[in-house]
Amino acid sequence: MYWRKKKLQKIGNEKLVNDQILGFVPGRNTLKFILLSIALLMMIVGLANLHTPLDDKGENVQRKGIDVIIALDVSKSMLATDVQPDRLTRAKQLIMRLTDKMKNHRVALILFAGKAYLKMPLSVDYNRLKMLLDNVSPASVPTQGTVLGEAIDMATNSFAQNERKFKSLILITDGEDHDENAIEKTRAAAEQGVVVHTVGVGRHKGLRCLIRRQRQ
Repeated sequence: MYWRKKKLQKIGNEKLVNDQILGFVPGRNTLKFILLSIALLMMIVGLANLHTPLDDKGENVQRKGIDVIIALDVSKSMLATDVQPDRLTRAKQLIMRLTDKMKNHRVALILFAGKAYLKMPLSVDYNRLKMLLDNVSPASVPTQGTVLGEAIDMATNSFAQNERKFKSLILITDGEDHDENAIEKTRAAAEQGVVVHTVGVGRHKGLRCLIRRQRQ
C-alpha cells in the first residue's frame, strides 16, 4: 500500500489519478489488507493448536475422566459360536454397552491377532469408535494368531507417559495366547500405572487357561 501510494504521487495528484482509475473504490484496498491480515492471524492461531492447563480464572483444571484403551482380539478363533452369535460379536456388543456409559473418558481401540494395530488413538469421539467396530473382523488385521504381549505393549506406549494414574486397559480375548511374555508385560504395564482388566469371551479350554494366568 505504501509502495502504491508513492508510485501514484510520482504520476501526479493522488486524488486525480485515483478518480481516473477504472473501478477504483476508496478504502477497498485498505479493507482488503485488513481482512487478509485477520485471516492470516487466525490461520497462525489455528495451526499453533494452543493448549493451557488453566481455566478462565487462572486455576488448575482437575481431570474428571480417565484414559481407557480397549484391546480387542480379532483372531479367527473369535468367530467360534460357543457363545451366540459368536465370540467377536459378543465382544463388540460389550464394547458398545461400555461406551454408552462413558462420560468425560477418553477411549482408544487396539485390534490384535498375530500383531497389534492402533485402530483409533485416545479420543472422546465415541461415535467414531462405534463406526469402527461395525467393520471389525478377522480380516481387519493381516497376521493371524493371538499375541497378547504386543497389544499390552502398544497400549502402554499409547498412554500419556507423564501420568501414573487415569490409565485403564481392557483386554478382550478368547484366551488363546501364543506369547509367553504376556504376564511379564502385564506386570510391567502395572508398574507404569496401567490397570489391566481382562475379559474372557468363550467357554472353551483356552478361556480357562486365560483365567489361570490372570490369577497368577
